[in-house]
Amino acid sequence: MNANSGKTAVVTGASSGIGHASAEALSRAGFTVFGTSRRPVSNGPDGVIMLVCDVTDGASVGALVSTVLAQTGRIDLLVNNAGVGLLGGAEESSVAQVQALFDVNLFGVIRMINAVLPSMRQRGEGRIINIGSILGLVPAPYSAHYSAVKHALEGYSESLDHEVRAFDIRVSVIEPAFVRTVFDQNGIEPDSVLQEYDRARAGLKALLGDVMPKADAPEMVADVVVKAATDARPRRRYTAGKAARQVSILRRFAPAEMFDKSLRKQFRLPV
Repeated sequence: MNANSGKTAVVTGASSGIGHASAEALSRAGFTVFGTSRRPVSNGPDGVIMLVCDVTDGASVGALVSTVLAQTGRIDLLVNNAGVGLLGGAEESSVAQVQALFDVNLFGVIRMINAVLPSMRQRGEGRIINIGSILGLVPAPYSAHYSAVKHALEGYSESLDHEVRAFDIRVSVIEPAFVRTVFDQNGIEPDSVLQEYDRARAGLKALLGDVMPKADAPEMVADVVVKAATDARPRRRYTAGKAARQVSILRRFAPAEMFDKSLRKQFRLPV
């Protein structure tokens, strides 16, 4: 699709990173794209209509969907990208902090999907793409809560896909690994930092310092989003990038002990 396809897409968290790149890529592919951000932005993605929406607020989500339907009469594609990160020892975060993480990264997705599904069912078609993570497949140290929410997203998405396929609606998850965005810098800091994890924290920051400059560009993930949005037979899962594909294959076929040692070595932990 190059000319306008007549189809409408909504991309949450479109002010930067993967959401920004995905919104622009979908616009180039012929979608009329509405992007969202929690606060008004002055320099949104090219060719994208930006609207304010807080995915943790049901009224805000409802207002967004009503606005898009009033302007276009349809929502053909929802890309759930809005999210926050959290890195640290599992015991360094309070339950309240973890609940806040889930409120954005999982319940925000559920709010958006519950709001768009009625119109998709009525029209008898639609696509939903959830931006997951390779951490939804492979838990890593110092990302227990983030891995937990991405695992939950995987299970929710696959179950939902089974349920809505009867209405010609499909649900897919995109699984990137490290991506060059400001996501990590803008993540939540643990609210109960313990000095016992200082050395591990320094090692993790060093690892990210080594990996992030060579990480995948958000545009690469955006290309996978477009593929999932336009595939005649969409898959439930799409890995995004060489590193994510390698980890997925190793997780599936490598002996568990070998994979465990490899993961700990990468995170500079004693094996």
